[in-house]
Amino acid sequence: MMALHPAFLTQPLAHRALHDKSAGRPENSLAAMRAAIAAGYGIELDLQPSADGKVMVFHDYGLHRLTGETGPVKGRSAAELSKIVLTGGDEGIPTLAEVLALVNGRAPLLIEIKDQDGAMGPDVGSLEVAAAELLRDYAGPLAVMSFNPYSIAAFSKAAPEICVGLTTSAYKAQDWQLLPAARREELRAIPDFDALNAQFISHEAKDLDSSRVAELKARNVPVLCWTIRSLEAETQARRVADNVTFEGYLSPLPA
Repeated sequence: MMALHPAFLTQPLAHRALHDKSAGRPENSLAAMRAAIAAGYGIELDLQPSADGKVMVFHDYGLHRLTGETGPVKGRSAAELSKIVLTGGDEGIPTLAEVLALVNGRAPLLIEIKDQDGAMGPDVGSLEVAAAELLRDYAGPLAVMSFNPYSIAAFSKAAPEICVGLTTSAYKAQDWQLLPAARREELRAIPDFDALNAQFISHEAKDLDSSRVAELKARNVPVLCWTIRSLEAETQARRVADNVTFEGYLSPLPA
């Protein structure tokens, strides 16, 4: 298991790449990836599966918010999804293979595997294995994370050499209404960190003062955070976090 690459602690991470729909760069689009690379930022992106088991770079489970289509992402084939133009841009939904070919080591890639169980449970594996197959030979700063510890376990089994971490949260009921209360309580304590051999967390910014985050930080565990939307919020977050995932403004680059 590789430790987190130092670039993830120095280059601010553009949330869903450096997106700006008004500039023709929708979130998780190839255009947003190009912009992040050109600006010198790292890239955070999300994975969802297509109907035919391909790995797509897309945040939501449904198509309606980000495209002119409706229905679940996993209800369409990769070929169909690639033809669905992202709202505000002129390109289709990219595959992970396309993104890897584009970035090609020129920016740190922080990849989040979206939960496919529905309740952060064990009914996962196919997306993780498919992603591992693509990422195993990728040359460049890379780290993989998920809110679902079972996803990280499945991914690590398929690609044990790749650095993994956990996306973590306060799991407030109002923010996680579909997640059972007992599971929220479990995940809040980040109980799986050591068993997974996780190398970092990316924690909810408004909960960075939690005692569990402090415990991990005291062990020199790298703490990233999500999602920062202003320079003021970044200044606050960096009192605890080693780096930020940002959107809607330009995070200062290291000198």
